[in-house]
Amino acid sequence: MSQREPGQKNPAQKIGFDFPFDKACHIRMLILDVDGVMTDGSIIMDQHGDEWKAFNVRDGHGIKMLQRAGISIAIITGRSSRVVAARAHDLSIEFVIQGCLNKAEGLAALEQQSGIPAKYCAMMGDDVLDLPPMYQCSLSLTPADAHQAVCSHADWISDAAGGHGAIRQAAEGLILATGAWNEVIQSRYHTSPAECGWRL
Repeated sequence: MSQREPGQKNPAQKIGFDFPFDKACHIRMLILDVDGVMTDGSIIMDQHGDEWKAFNVRDGHGIKMLQRAGISIAIITGRSSRVVAARAHDLSIEFVIQGCLNKAEGLAALEQQSGIPAKYCAMMGDDVLDLPPMYQCSLSLTPADAHQAVCSHADWISDAAGGHGAIRQAAEGLILATGAWNEVIQSRYHTSPAECGWRL
């Protein structure tokens, strides 16, 4: 087993509900990768070359709750897919950048389109392609099954895998951090943070 360099973050200290509320309280936009974050990373192609992807409905509800909390959602993905465009439309995600292999450039384009600087953005990615924008955003998040390099640099690691609730967990953390829980969740569903597993 290789040893970490002195001062390098220890992912084991960040897993699960140990959410960085202090860094999250000013977030105005959550940026998501698709494969490995919104999905489990599987890409299924039929005989015509059309892609099929599976999305998690609880992740989708987390996205809708963030929007009700006033937090915008964006997608930056290295691949291009009609399925992603359809899912983004279904969830009313306004900012979608597909086919973007240089995600730092994608982030710059997103800042211009949305008017929201990176210092008010959180980024959830799972592979090294996502690291450049994760470095620039003020908050970096990742699923439990992300690449080790991403886990080493992320501010927070979900204890859920990509496509299996990582976005939902991050969404609840952001809603708590920004003080919108009572309005967005408690008043609608009569559910407290503790009932959702948050130990505050």
